[in-house]
Amino acid sequence: MKNFSTSSSRLLAAALFCGVTAVAAEAKPLVCEFKPNAPDSHTVVKGDTLWGIAGTFLDKPWCWPQVWGMNKEEIANPHWIYPGQIVWFDRAAGRLRLGTKVGGDGSGGAGDMRLSPQLRMQGLGKDAVQSIPAGVIEPFLSQPLIIEEDEMKQAPHIIATRGSRVYIGKDDKAYVRGDLKGGTSFQVYRPGKPLRDPITKAVVAQEAFYLGTLKLETPAEKGSDVHTFVVQSAKEEMGKGDKLMAMPPMPMQNYVPHPPEVEVNAHVLAIYGGVTHAGQNQVVSINRGKLDGLDIGSVLQLYHRGETVTDPGGDKGWHGLRDPKVKLPDEQVGSLFIFRVFKHVSYGLIMQVTEPVVVGDVAKTAE
Repeated sequence: MKNFSTSSSRLLAAALFCGVTAVAAEAKPLVCEFKPNAPDSHTVVKGDTLWGIAGTFLDKPWCWPQVWGMNKEEIANPHWIYPGQIVWFDRAAGRLRLGTKVGGDGSGGAGDMRLSPQLRMQGLGKDAVQSIPAGVIEPFLSQPLIIEEDEMKQAPHIIATRGSRVYIGKDDKAYVRGDLKGGTSFQVYRPGKPLRDPITKAVVAQEAFYLGTLKLETPAEKGSDVHTFVVQSAKEEMGKGDKLMAMPPMPMQNYVPHPPEVEVNAHVLAIYGGVTHAGQNQVVSINRGKLDGLDIGSVLQLYHRGETVTDPGGDKGWHGLRDPKVKLPDEQVGSLFIFRVFKHVSYGLIMQVTEPVVVGDVAKTAE
């Protein structure tokens, strides 16, 4: 069985897929290995994802851009593999390729198929296989679920409602004060509980409860900063004191996994939904963001943080001092795909997991 190992560093791999310049020499090499029992081929079916297909062949499914040998043009095109196509394991080259049957005895040998390094250009549309199960994260792409401190201080807010109603719904009017910065469509949110770093205990952001959307009806008159808005949609009742955030741009629909540009060592801040344990396809927040080197598509490994235990023998350690307390190694439990990034906080989708993830678990650059 031939293994495929990249010769570049993590940063160089990220540069290949993201178009950035690599400068960090200390990054460790990224190794993508095929499973010992990897099959010769896989026929793509509806509902497959690139991550799932790659998991059939690879120990690390997020390595699929490397073993496909994808160039930047191919990565930029989200429509390149469809149900009915065959993924072939080219063992000699250590690559995955797309192929089509051209006859033979059906044994799956190289003589029975035509390799195609080109993208499939016909039939582009909704049937294209997605990189990850995007439907799971769609609500998290368009709603303000985390608000950082500087954003909250500057946010416009509802100061009154038409008729002094306590709460308003669809088509009701609201009066908003603050700098709209030229925006006309806004989301309404209510600050929730603070998110604290599990190590430092410092507040790094606040969760936000999404309430609905407002549309500007009449801008503030000269000498005033009070604007008139109309409720476009209401998920929850909104009212005086609730804050506004400009509508985000349309989320990207295709995601290419890659290592972060720098070594990242983060911890799980919270599990979405207020539960205590998270499994596969659940969303968690971590205490690192774009200022720490994360971007959309970064992949981190998840670990249970090793406990600190008492050594019953109380022997002296290597430094000659007694070590009554010893930290056990962190245990790897899964992988995390980062899909939304703020300054200091990110949201990630748990892609594989062997044990439930809990707040305080470690999320760090994959090895």
